[in-house]
Order: sequence, then C-alpha cells, then structure tokens
Amino acid sequence: MTRLTTILAVFLGLLGAPPWATARGPFIVGSLMADPGTSVSGFLTVPDGVDKGTEIPVTLIHGANDGPVLALIAGTHGYEYAPIIGLQKIRGQIDPKQLAGTVILVHVANMPSFLGRTIYYSPVDGKNLNRVYPGRRDGTVSERIAWAITTEVIERADYVIDLHCGDGNEALRPYTYWMKSGDAALDEKSKQMALAFGLDHIVIDTERPNDPQASVYTANTAITRGKPGITTETGQLGQTDMEHVGAAMRGVQSVLGFLGMMETLFDPLPAEQIVWLDKYEVLRSPETGVFQALVKPGHTVAQAALLGRLTDFFGNQLAEIRAPFGGVVTYVVATPPVTKGEPLAMVARIQADN
Repeated sequence: MTRLTTILAVFLGLLGAPPWATARGPFIVGSLMADPGTSVSGFLTVPDGVDKGTEIPVTLIHGANDGPVLALIAGTHGYEYAPIIGLQKIRGQIDPKQLAGTVILVHVANMPSFLGRTIYYSPVDGKNLNRVYPGRRDGTVSERIAWAITTEVIERADYVIDLHCGDGNEALRPYTYWMKSGDAALDEKSKQMALAFGLDHIVIDTERPNDPQASVYTANTAITRGKPGITTETGQLGQTDMEHVGAAMRGVQSVLGFLGMMETLFDPLPAEQIVWLDKYEVLRSPETGVFQALVKPGHTVAQAALLGRLTDFFGNQLAEIRAPFGGVVTYVVATPPVTKGEPLAMVARIQADN
C-alpha cells in the first residue's frame, strides 16, 4: 500500500458510512442536471432584488462511480484570476466516466467584481463577498450570491475548497488556511485536506465564527455545517502565469486523488515539510494615502521590522507600518493606492514547536 492510499484509508475511516454511498442518480444544482458519467456547464441565476442580479458560471462533473462531492469555488474576489483560470483548465482534465463522485466547479463566484475588475468589493453594493456568508435570499447582490452558493453548492457538497490568491493589489507567497472549529474529527479532516493540497505553508486559524447563520467566510460556511473545508492562496497581482495557475491546479488534482476520486500524479507533502503558522495579523491602513512596501512576500521579519511607509498624496509621511511580531510576510500590498481600513500586509508567526 502506498503512502497516499494509507493516508486515504485512515482519512475515510474517520467518516463512517459516507452519505454518497447510495445508488447513482442525476446530480442537480439550480437548473443544471448531470447524469452519472457526464458533465454539464451553465449558469446559476441570482435574481434581481434590491439591486441588479447576476449569474454564476458553474460546471457539474458527475462521475460514473460512487464517491464524495467536492465543491471548488474560485473568483470569490473577482480580481483573483489564477484560480479562475486554473478551474477552466481542470474542467477539461476530469473524465466523468472515470470519476468517483461529483465535482462542482464554481468558476467565478463574484461576476460583478470580475467584470468590473475590482479588488475586495463588489462594484454593485460595495460589499466583500467573503464577509457576508451565508448570505440572504432578500439581501443585496453580494448577499444573494452568498445565499445561492451556500444553498446550491456548499450544502450539497461533502468537501469544500475556496480558491483564492493575492488580489489585484497584493503580492503573495502561496499558503493554505486550516480553520479549526473545535470539533476534533472535523478539524482532522480539514487538516488532511490542507496537507493534501500540497502548499508548504499552512496558517492555523482558530478565530473563525462557529455560528452557521453568521459564518462570514466561504470555507467557514462549510465547516459550520460539519463539512471539511480549506481556503487556499496561490497567485498574486492579477497574474495568470502558469506558476500560479499551476499551483492551484496541482492542489486540486492532489485533493481529488487524496479523496479517491481520480488518479493523480501528485502526493500530499509530508507534514514534516510544512511550515506551520499558528498566529497571524492583518495590518490595516490607518489613513487613506500612498503605500510603499519595503518587504516582499515570503520574507521573514523580526518584531517591529519596518514593512512599509504610508504617505499622503504629497509625499509627507503619515505612518510607518511595522511587524507586530516576528514571522513570515504572507502578503503585502504592492501597489500604491490604499484606503483607510484596508489591508497593507499580513504577518504570520512560525509555530514554536514546528
């Protein structure tokens, strides 16, 4: 038995009888329906409400064989292009006749932001989609998108990966968030997913909400419903080069193999090769102005190290941005414009007993 299949056997043993171990039938999301051994692509409609509605491009790949349902969600932030391109390529690499289980690909969760080329916020309602879950059926467009993804995608999945990268203004080194809920069995499943994705830096996040009606974040919406979920970061600055697109693709392929859904060439990294990050802080701009970063993503910094300077529009210094503790710079804003309250950088502490 290979190391991969051994890990898989232990992982699946935690689950007991899987909910998908039933006779195969069609799989339905919104108006899309895929029979076993087929795939279908189309749009999940978010109707007009208090503001204009939108559509979410989705692909269902419904395997000929029994297996879990994995939801892959890209484009939560519309300027985070690498995972969006990655899912387009993954779509053509999964053969439904060979697949065990079902894959739901949400190609672009936030179409208003994607088409409007906006960072963080929707150009329609000014809200951050990754802060409004599980959404509202009668809310603004970001809340209605979150509601549609919660009810049509996350609640129909067994596992969820929310695929991110550095937004259009952020330089970032790849890493994964492992979100701990306090449920030991669920946390172990999410940890194994994070390891399977294969990025060598994993942030241990213990501060996500545990209320399913105020889950706030995409992957956390899965976790508060008892489903393993992770958030991944695999690109930066709106770039679509194969280094960053390929990192998202390899991670997805590795998880598909880990879950026993398809053959893959990629094994999870051994845990001893992981840099575990057990505390992090996002530093936010104290004023609106011009930011000049003095570090790059992946740099290791000491406590109080100078990360960058914030000036007004005439070049007068407003603030020095310093590291709150020693750790790794996981991302830093690499373009000058900043608004008060927006992120400037994230520093994460390396686990002491790693």
